[in-house]
Amino acid sequence: MRTLVTLTALAGMVAFAVVLARLTLEASPASVPLTRSNLTPGRSIQNYLHQPGFVETVKQLGGNIVLGVPFGILLPLLSRRTRGFLRVALVTAATMLLVELVQGALVTGRAFDIDDVFLNMTGALLGYVLVGRRLGRAVRPRTRPRWWKRRPGDPSA
Repeated sequence: MRTLVTLTALAGMVAFAVVLARLTLEASPASVPLTRSNLTPGRSIQNYLHQPGFVETVKQLGGNIVLGVPFGILLPLLSRRTRGFLRVALVTAATMLLVELVQGALVTGRAFDIDDVFLNMTGALLGYVLVGRRLGRAVRPRTRPRWWKRRPGDPSA
């Protein structure tokens, strides 16, 4: 059963990677005059919150959050090592940072935006807290007791 879940999660991650690539790595020549890289955390978020178009704000902010959710659900299913709040955050941040760097350096009409990384990470952490943590524990339970529950002289210590 665990192998089936792992293979399903792996297939889900591949499907997610294809969707992510289509959404973030396709050229947008018409956007070239509008693209500006953002290295200042919070700047893009603030700009979206202060623009008049509510739908566009929700699309940009919500879309980036939703884009991170699969990481929080699938990472704990793939491996016990990618479980945990901090690990999910770090793996997601590293992956999305790489996507943003490629997007900003190689894709026409796209720019690097550090806020996208933070929003994607927020989505991954939401997915982890709401679903991924429980699924990960159900599929890959702990094999050793936590360090504070181990008895002295226990061979698993």
